[in-house]
Amino acid sequence: MTDIAMSRSIAVPNWLLLGYDKSLIRSWKVSVHSPTMAPQGSAPHRPAHSADDVVAWSAVRDWMDERGVGAGDIVDATLLAGGTQNLLLRFRRGDDTYVLRRPPLNKRPNSDESIRREAALLGELATTVVPHPRLIAACLDPAVLGANFYLMSEVDGFNPKTSLPAAFEADRGFHRRLGLAMVDALLTLESVPVDRLREAGFGDPDGWLERQVERWSQRLDAWAVMAGTEPDVLLPGAVALSRVLRSTRPASWRPGLLHGDFHLSNVLVRWDRPEVAAIVDWEVATVGDPLIDLGHLLATWPDRRQAGSPATVLDLPGLPSPEELIEHYAANSARDLTHLPWYRGMACYRFAILLEGTYARSLAGLADPVVGERLHTIARSLIDQGARMVAA
Repeated sequence: MTDIAMSRSIAVPNWLLLGYDKSLIRSWKVSVHSPTMAPQGSAPHRPAHSADDVVAWSAVRDWMDERGVGAGDIVDATLLAGGTQNLLLRFRRGDDTYVLRRPPLNKRPNSDESIRREAALLGELATTVVPHPRLIAACLDPAVLGANFYLMSEVDGFNPKTSLPAAFEADRGFHRRLGLAMVDALLTLESVPVDRLREAGFGDPDGWLERQVERWSQRLDAWAVMAGTEPDVLLPGAVALSRVLRSTRPASWRPGLLHGDFHLSNVLVRWDRPEVAAIVDWEVATVGDPLIDLGHLLATWPDRRQAGSPATVLDLPGLPSPEELIEHYAANSARDLTHLPWYRGMACYRFAILLEGTYARSLAGLADPVVGERLHTIARSLIDQGARMVAA
């Protein structure tokens, strides 16, 4: 069987695979990512109903035994989130509780590679100040479960989108500090050396920004083919936005670690204070321009000057304004924010196309149509928002 330390393209020290903490998670969610195009003949969408539907727990137990991870029977297995996207499951073994992440039953062509890469990145983050779930071990032999998977530690925290504690719901001071804490968490990514990430195979910064509009345009083209239509029919306004982004791209930029999907749905917050306990869902992380992450956060942030946007992840009365988030970021980062409107537009464009993939898959019968329609509505609002940003 293959473990992540044996990966040829991304090397992770062996000690990272077993050096885990035992903090407790109380809430978790998986954000929705768009997959690459499914091959012809793929099985239709089939939602998972229980933990036993998606994991052969005896195989997981045997695999853990071979690596000396825990002891005893696996009990209390629970499916936390999943469907057409990556699945997240929690279980207990002995005195410890684990979280398992694996691809959906209807795997995408790049699903196993995505899981391998995400696990490897968690390993790379182990010695940094970036808040993240600790990697326990990863299995890169699809024969074990029919797909790659990895185990991570639990995180003592809650997701503010899904389970804001009652004591904090009306606490405007908590809301404000939470908003600023999101920026603080994002700034921790600056501490990860780019050269280290590059050597570990997490992306090549050379020409990265220059490639972005074309890359995401090609992905939209693929979704349109899947849906049997044209890109601008599938996602109105996207082609016009791409033209503006191409013609106004910043001439220079500084690379860093990019999470790629940074917003309130993808963090866990400490129970005792408004501080990010972990950033989760590193599936699309890469070496890129971190200002895209700031753009993602702002794209999903409530703006009192605009009517409620479907893209807003969470609207609390005490949250700081987008301008206050930008001010806090600028005061704590050496990055030049002159071209921030472009980054905000690019983040909207990129995020919209990520979401649109699920809509295209739903039209092809490969994803839940209700979810697809909901994400399509968000994607359209993001394109409108992006157009406003680059026109400002």
